Amino acid sequence: MSWDERYSTAEYVYGTEPNGFLVEHAGLLRGPVLSLAEGEGRNGVFLAGQGLTVHGVDSSAVGLAKAQALAAARGVSLHVEQADLAEFVPACAAYGAVVSIFAHVPGAVRTRLYPLLVDCLQPGGLLLLEAYSLAQLPRTTGGPKDPDLLMSVDAIRCGFAGLEPVLLQELTREVHEGRLHTGLASVVQFIGRKPC
Repeated sequence: MSWDERYSTAEYVYGTEPNGFLVEHAGLLRGPVLSLAEGEGRNGVFLAGQGLTVHGVDSSAVGLAKAQALAAARGVSLHVEQADLAEFVPACAAYGAVVSIFAHVPGAVRTRLYPLLVDCLQPGGLLLLEAYSLAQLPRTTGGPKDPDLLMSVDAIRCGFAGLEPVLLQELTREVHEGRLHTGLASVVQFIGRKPC
């Protein structure tokens, strides 16, 4: 199923409330914020509501249209861009923060993309990431079923070697984000700071 097909419903399949890990640490972030795999807008709209300028990127035009509708309903502004993360090149040193919430891409794409994300951060900027870990594979509570799309602490450490870890952990937690992310889940959480 394509992302356009997944989002082609009135329902917000991942809900309209932001990711819990993002909410917990949003106070650390400064704008402008690049939000990857923005989908239907729940995280970008939340950040815009905190007064941050947000640039949301996603491959699905359908998802981004729903994101704009959610932003309008909440009375905030959200800049969106339709782009495939396999080809996306963010502007160098343009962002105070990068947010990657369940933005699962193949290892070959991560190898190309992650150094670009480090480059696009301003000095002192933060990258905040939550992704399903390899331990999520047998669970039915969300996330991809291809091991190449899942994350590990080691993959984060290697992919973001240019960032100083503020937090890096794998844990099991309850995730309740719409119909497609519901229940006990194995995740990797990372906050990394670009050196000044």
